[in-house]
Amino acid sequence: MPSGNDIDRFIKPHFIAFDGYSARKFPQTLSDKLGVPVDRVIKLDANENLYGCSPRVNQVLAGCSDINIYPDAGQTELRKLLQEYTGISANHIVVGSGSGDLIDLILRLLVEPGDEVISCVPAFSMFRFSIEMYGGKSVAVLRDKSFAVSVDAVKSAISNRTRVILLDNPNNPTGRVTSQRGILELINIGLPIVIDEAYIEFGGESVVSLVSQYDNLMVLRTFSKWAGLAGLRVGYGIFPTRIADYIMKIKLPYNVNVAAIIAVRESLRDIDYLMGNIRAIIAERERLFTRLQQVKSLKPFPSQANFILCAVVKGSAIELRQRLQEKGILIRYFNTPLLRNYVRISVGKPEHSDALISALQQIEEEING
Repeated sequence: MPSGNDIDRFIKPHFIAFDGYSARKFPQTLSDKLGVPVDRVIKLDANENLYGCSPRVNQVLAGCSDINIYPDAGQTELRKLLQEYTGISANHIVVGSGSGDLIDLILRLLVEPGDEVISCVPAFSMFRFSIEMYGGKSVAVLRDKSFAVSVDAVKSAISNRTRVILLDNPNNPTGRVTSQRGILELINIGLPIVIDEAYIEFGGESVVSLVSQYDNLMVLRTFSKWAGLAGLRVGYGIFPTRIADYIMKIKLPYNVNVAAIIAVRESLRDIDYLMGNIRAIIAERERLFTRLQQVKSLKPFPSQANFILCAVVKGSAIELRQRLQEKGILIRYFNTPLLRNYVRISVGKPEHSDALISALQQIEEEING
């Protein structure tokens, strides 16, 4: 029987050098490592909604009696609920275990080993992860200095192996929005195009209403950010009906669990509460941006999402991340050529922003003192 490294000869070749996805630290992990009480850890590294979910979700989940029964593989209730929420017919909708599940399904459907997939970088890191999972080649089209997308650059990157264009709007990690006019230019290229609208509730103009007009347009949404359901993993896609039918065929039968179904139902019954949280996050985003402009070591970029990207103009981004971590504050540090000295800060509640700014000021004093 093979042992040790011998087993590698049975592994698909493109997985040998596969890096995997760089997930964020769990608060308890940091608490144990640094001796910081878990309730004092301020998690601003994963764009989660620190206001949490609707109280209705917790109340109803506490009395759930269907945990022993498989959920509806046909997603009948979920698709009907989302039809009412989006105004798009249920036969266009497929629900997944987070939007990452749907990205995976789309590429599983469309990409063969060696095929090319275009994304406009910097972009959501799950794009590259999923492309490489299927042996595809990630073609990175650089955004300009203001992080805007160049349609001409996308067109120039297309080859006879190009199968899909991926675009997150608002963009993660920059918070930059691509105009509907620009997206229409990309749609009219004619290739399958996926618009990931994970942060659309915080800014930008959705293109969901265009799906019925174009047979190559797919739009993804999530309940992780605006509805505070990141831990339950529920997202959905709006697809041309032909593609929706294929996605329903190839998805795992029970890819959305009973708890997530309940959470979606109760969230959509408590829209006013959740929209109040969104307004609070947007207001805090603008306040935090102003405060960050006063930090000499940082250059923040305007954002239409629930986070702010900052260039570290004095000092090292990795050192800043480490110093904040030692104070119990988590932020996202990037170690890529495009964002070598950048950090991304999720927008929390006012008290989280105040603690962050205070810590940044302390760090500047320590460095300059």
